[in-house]
Amino acid sequence: MTKDDRMRRLINRILLLTSGFGLLLATACQNNEPTSTANDQMEAELPFHPPVTLRIAYSYSDIELPEGDNSDNNFLTRYIEEQTGVAIKYDWEAGGEDNYKSMLNLAIRSNDLPDAFIVNREQFRVLKNQQLIEDLTDIYPRYASPLVKEIYDSTGGQALREASVDGKLYALPNVAIEADAPSYVWIRQDWLEKLKLQPPNTLQDMERIVRAFIKGDPDGNGKNDTTGIPVERTLVYGEKTGVHGLNGVFAAYHSFPKSWIYDGLGNVVYGSIQPEAKAALAKLSEWYKEGIIDSQFVLRKEINDLVTNNNAGVVFAPWWGPYWPLISSVSNDTKAEWRVYLAPTDAEGMFVTKTAPLTDRYLVVRKGYAYPEAALKVLNLLTKLERNQVPNWKAGEQLRTIAEQQGAHLRNYYPFDLLLDYPDAVVKRHDQLILALNREIELDSLDTETRTLYDNLLMEIEHPRKNLEAWSSSQAYLLGGAVSKKPMIKVESLFYDTTPSMEKKWAALQKLENETYLKILTGELPVDAFDSFAQTWSNQGGNQITQEVGEEVRKAQASEQP
Repeated sequence: MTKDDRMRRLINRILLLTSGFGLLLATACQNNEPTSTANDQMEAELPFHPPVTLRIAYSYSDIELPEGDNSDNNFLTRYIEEQTGVAIKYDWEAGGEDNYKSMLNLAIRSNDLPDAFIVNREQFRVLKNQQLIEDLTDIYPRYASPLVKEIYDSTGGQALREASVDGKLYALPNVAIEADAPSYVWIRQDWLEKLKLQPPNTLQDMERIVRAFIKGDPDGNGKNDTTGIPVERTLVYGEKTGVHGLNGVFAAYHSFPKSWIYDGLGNVVYGSIQPEAKAALAKLSEWYKEGIIDSQFVLRKEINDLVTNNNAGVVFAPWWGPYWPLISSVSNDTKAEWRVYLAPTDAEGMFVTKTAPLTDRYLVVRKGYAYPEAALKVLNLLTKLERNQVPNWKAGEQLRTIAEQQGAHLRNYYPFDLLLDYPDAVVKRHDQLILALNREIELDSLDTETRTLYDNLLMEIEHPRKNLEAWSSSQAYLLGGAVSKKPMIKVESLFYDTTPSMEKKWAALQKLENETYLKILTGELPVDAFDSFAQTWSNQGGNQITQEVGEEVRKAQASEQP
């Protein structure tokens, strides 16, 4: 038996004895109401007895369940009930984020709400204004686990402030990773070396590389099937960065579409109508015409097919690109070598990005639900699973194995998608992995999640590409973590909420923006059409919205002053 095994057994025995003592306390209660025990940690950790039912709204992905399981009764819901005493029941299910948002908006309008559910920033505001959700101010300190409290505390209180109104807590927010904000360039390094090309820094470097990939048959299959850079149809991401967005190209011009930023005079302005955006669109229009970006992206049904089928060798993605979409490339070609670069840079050679919101999703509880702490108990458990800190690590591994047998990550089966992590998690874990590899720290000093990453890294080193989860996690944290540490200019995004004029006019202005950007990029409109677009945007409500946003930003800054 190894030292790690002995330690795990000792910890499990201690927790088992503690749980048994807590259950005796719960049994000693003389009524039949579901209860939790007296002290804070026991209240957070021990299950309801008897169990309570928590009806939730579920946004499901395309996943399979083991034979005999169903949405209400499956390997994960059974585990949740065993550990928390909370029986998960799905009030309704929606396929995909758009359907979920539409169904939830209908439920809000009709006041037919589940017991607990995930909302976006706007839905949270509406629910609070209509007094449809529970005040969690007293629930949180009693029932939040030490791990959940530690993660929220790591934000300096900002995460919980964003879920509070007038000093009262009305939701449990997600906590985003700071490293999630930038979009980098991931490149097929094996193609780069085969064609004897230098890595990219500037936009011109990227043009040179893509031209060479398209013309040079880097995969050696004798076919003219290498394409330009895949592009998401929305072109850019607003609050949070995703794959195939063109945010990096715009940022090289110090342009930040769909974001509220300061201009050079300190005024709050909307990035999409600034002159820098016009310059970026002019460059992208050239790229589209030449094929530097995929000339079929508007019509392409599955954008990521270019990556999966290894037709594209340049991809825009955050640090986690190996998790998706690059894993699909390697699964079809185990010789594919992807590397990440801090590119494209601006005219002075600096990489520029913008900040992302610390939180943009909220777990709320329906007003009048008898056991609001049930939602928090489930969040406690899911956070432990996500961070690999469940007391019985073998049970956690068994859950992951079942999910993998269905071709999915365990996360895809969570009853609600609210991920909590430390803001500096990526850089911190990268550094710990390097120290562990160099034997500069003891493995016992690693937390359970970083130890799992370390084990995956060793597996990838010893048996390359044999386990794709090991490949994706090791590449994301080693390569993505390293690039996240490099110097960069971070422009602050100032505002994510909604103003009164936005409620009436924002949808039309967004439609105008999206259509104009796409038409300029594809050549349907000349680049100079940007000027008339910016004027129309301002005249049709944009100026009024800009004033309102500026006032909200000033209020927020004043409230943060000591």
